Amino acid sequence: MTQTLGRRALNRATLDRQLLLRRAELSALAAVEHLVGLQAQAPFPPYTGLWTRLAGFRPEELAGLLLDRAVVRVALMRGTVHLVSAADCLNLRPVLQPMLEQSLRQVCGARLAGLDLAEVTATGRELVEREPLRASDLGRLLGRRWPGRDPAALASAVRAALPLVQLPPRAVWSRSGQTVLTTAQSWLGRPLAESAEPDAMVLRYVRAFGPASAADVQKWSGLTRLRAVLDRLRDRLVVFRDENGVELFDLPEAPRPDPETPAPVRFLPEFDNLLLSYVDHERVLAAEHRAAVFSVNGIIAATVLVDGFAVATWRIGKARREAVLTIEPFARLTAKAKRAIEAEGRRLLGFAAADAERCDIRFSTGGG
Repeated sequence: MTQTLGRRALNRATLDRQLLLRRAELSALAAVEHLVGLQAQAPFPPYTGLWTRLAGFRPEELAGLLLDRAVVRVALMRGTVHLVSAADCLNLRPVLQPMLEQSLRQVCGARLAGLDLAEVTATGRELVEREPLRASDLGRLLGRRWPGRDPAALASAVRAALPLVQLPPRAVWSRSGQTVLTTAQSWLGRPLAESAEPDAMVLRYVRAFGPASAADVQKWSGLTRLRAVLDRLRDRLVVFRDENGVELFDLPEAPRPDPETPAPVRFLPEFDNLLLSYVDHERVLAAEHRAAVFSVNGIIAATVLVDGFAVATWRIGKARREAVLTIEPFARLTAKAKRAIEAEGRRLLGFAAADAERCDIRFSTGGG
């Protein structure tokens, strides 16, 4: 008989895989690879995502990896920008290519009708490999070659066809820079992997996010028809069910802690993949609180976990030499929870606002 995993059991297994039960003694590069990348459509959330997961993490470590071309920012899972290792960029992009092309057809198909997209891609490659370009400049130059066509759609066609990486100093800690693009092959000096088989990627997802369903891995990746892949891999996996009877796949040796294992307060950044990689968010976020985290304009708020579950959103405001961490609870917090949040919040301010002369923590109305 297949074992059923309750909500807390799934929560603790997920936190363990996501390096959130205890700070891991891993390098930033090893953590990025274990997590199969961090969502990075905004430049700096990955720094907080690693700080909350790793012992002794310093932002200079990740900044150095970007400058050394050991990690890159590139459109991958779900068609969104992820920060991944150079090796994962080259290996994952061919696997995800069909999804990116399908998304292009859905969004820009009518505006690209009748074009030779292979020619557009070849021209785009020549342009960005000659000189890294902003997406708007790429579209403008392509528009000269195809007058009357939408420049943004032309640039999107190239972005869908080619792995365009965002170059530093964009996303380098304490620095700023415009988003300029070139191909991964040009930046890394290596070709994409030849294999587009999803099996290895699916197994890595299960290791970092499991136990998980076929729908979950599809939600995380953006690919479809992955149930057949999991069925093919079934003899390498163990199978559970959740409380709704949904089949969940996991690796036999993967940790599944006792549901009562203590879980410390953790601050997750905006767009953290913990909240974006499951069909059912309730293993970490109750359904009644979803609207407070997932905004209608696509922004995913930074959240606070207490006992493994999201209880509040947070933000840091900076003015002159002062930094204020504001906590917005979903419901009244206990005094014990507030003390734990404040203690971890002080550590967060020491990381994210190290140059501030004054720091404060405030709970909005409803925090008790």
